[in-house]
Amino acid sequence: MQVTASAHRVHLFSPLSSPALSLPSAKHCRCRYRNAAATTVRMGLREDGPSVAVVGVTGAVGQEFLRVLSDRDFPYRNIRLLASRRSAGKRLTFEDREYTIEELRPESFEGIDIALFSAGGSISKEFGPVAVERGSIVVDNSSAFRMVPEVPLVIPEVNPGAMAHINLKGRSGKGALIANPNCSTIICLMAATPLHRHAKVVRMVVSTYQAASGAGAAAMEELLQQTHEVLDGKQPTCKIFKQQYAFNLFSHNAAVLSNGYNEEEMKLVKETRKIWNDMDVKVTATCIRVPVMRAHAESVNLQFEKPLDEDTARRILEGAAGVTVIDDRESNHFPTPLDVSNKDDVAVGRIRQDLSQDGNQGLDIFVCGDQIRKGAALNAIQIAEKLL
Repeated sequence: MQVTASAHRVHLFSPLSSPALSLPSAKHCRCRYRNAAATTVRMGLREDGPSVAVVGVTGAVGQEFLRVLSDRDFPYRNIRLLASRRSAGKRLTFEDREYTIEELRPESFEGIDIALFSAGGSISKEFGPVAVERGSIVVDNSSAFRMVPEVPLVIPEVNPGAMAHINLKGRSGKGALIANPNCSTIICLMAATPLHRHAKVVRMVVSTYQAASGAGAAAMEELLQQTHEVLDGKQPTCKIFKQQYAFNLFSHNAAVLSNGYNEEEMKLVKETRKIWNDMDVKVTATCIRVPVMRAHAESVNLQFEKPLDEDTARRILEGAAGVTVIDDRESNHFPTPLDVSNKDDVAVGRIRQDLSQDGNQGLDIFVCGDQIRKGAALNAIQIAEKLL
């Protein structure tokens, strides 16, 4: 049987807020991020731009990489789309040009200036150093290199100086590694850091309510499938999380360590200390998986070295880059995952004094952020923009 070319096109641009995704098997889809005609000259494609590779392009974050590159007119002279052998040979259309997905190999990085990785820790460990050897600057979305002392762990609005020594100009073909923090760390610190700069956080208690997107497109699909099954009175299909997710919540599915914390919680502890360059800050976290599609929510309690009242905190957050304040007590309107889905900014609300602490030494805030966007793809591409 002859397979038509259109059967190999991947639908990369489905709105991930509705995760009816059929990534490598989607049929006859020539999709674009923009509505402009095919003859329009794209601002992103330019001769003086860097050459870019996207590793893990068929995954949820890989798709969002392309969406953000397009939305932000990121300059590139060429783009290479890389995935596993299973996806190699499939075709997709990005900014009105058709590309063939290539199998990830060591030689994939020849001539690549910036490589955006989101294909899991084992792939990053295997191919990240290979890409660096070949002169690429790798921005890695996995946990593989985050706690390596010499690898910068960067949120551009929080600690851009950590990568100040890395740029595309004058690098003489030398590659480098930059790590993207974990999604829950990014969302938390976007809100906590402006307050930390003003009054110095000495202790932070975080409870997270994490969406299906954090476990990838397959988890989003399963949540949707389970919802239909439960409403139809059927036994839910439990492949990704091994328990019912729809109409339920449970402790984050990361492995539980000997200290009783799971790996997701310890990421928040360790990454906060590294990003803030403060090994003395006390951080504790409880991470929960909730049946939401693509945006995380976090309750954050902060204890400060210096007094900070809630009105001052609100003004600080209103002026913070990448932060939107939604804090309307009168109408009981505060951030929700839907408010921030497919949005760049992190939303903050429920800003109030912690009554358990004396002298304006503590605050409670509630934070929501799009896990796929600012929690992953957007942050990585903002890092890449700093390299230009």
